[in-house]
Amino acid sequence: MTITTIILSALLMLAFLGAGVGKLRRAEPVTGTLEGLGVTPGLQQLVGALEVLGALGVLIGLWLQPLGILAAVGLVLMMIGAIIFHVRAHDTVKNSVGALVLLAFSGLVLSLQLAIA
Repeated sequence: MTITTIILSALLMLAFLGAGVGKLRRAEPVTGTLEGLGVTPGLQQLVGALEVLGALGVLIGLWLQPLGILAAVGLVLMMIGAIIFHVRAHDTVKNSVGALVLLAFSGLVLSLQLAIA
């Protein structure tokens, strides 16, 4: 396992842990943004839980690599779904950039995990 993989996995875990907890706590800026995209409160809770689980999976995946790979795949798929919601809502690129960055970041961690598998 490379230092780069460890550091980027830890940063990805922190990013998704923060995002997921914000959704689970129904933090106002997050809730308003998601409602504007047409995401129901129930789906917000589900996405928040999946983000927290994905974050933990990426972290545990540093020791149990198949779990890390699966968690990174799940996070990539979730960010593709987020981008679909942004596109359907005709959201601006400025408002969509967070999902795009997290998609790229998740894909990078996934590729690093696969490269050392």
